[in-house]
Amino acid sequence: MNPSKKESPASTKATAAKPKKPAKKSAKDIAETAVSGVKKEKKGGETKVQSIRIRLSAFDHIVLDEAAGKIIDTAQRSGAVVHGPIPLPTHVRKFTINRSTFKHKDARDQFEMRIHRRLIDLTETTFKTIESLQSLSLPSGVDIEIKMG
Repeated sequence: MNPSKKESPASTKATAAKPKKPAKKSAKDIAETAVSGVKKEKKGGETKVQSIRIRLSAFDHIVLDEAAGKIIDTAQRSGAVVHGPIPLPTHVRKFTINRSTFKHKDARDQFEMRIHRRLIDLTETTFKTIESLQSLSLPSGVDIEIKMG
């Protein structure tokens, strides 16, 4: 190391990039961030959650539609905006089984299990919406997945 080529700490700071000042936001940008924000204020002072996505699945489509109807009714009563129910593709699982234990390979039975699914999106939900959905009693045989965010 040559002592004449040492850099002083002040010279290294001068070469570093200076932080830029944030640009001023227009009224349109402010409105867009307010709409896409996670929590907002409502007239009554209640905080809103951005959205809730509910996936329902069941073997019987009639029971599934009843459960979706109950969820939609309670969400609309609490003031949430409802999108759905959106029918998702039915998942079909097929099983082939031999009729006899080992001898007759050509004699077989086929069974299938159909899993019907629905998707419901709730936007502009409040704490009241979440409370009413938790206290809701749905028919047995309906699987529910709830994602918040």
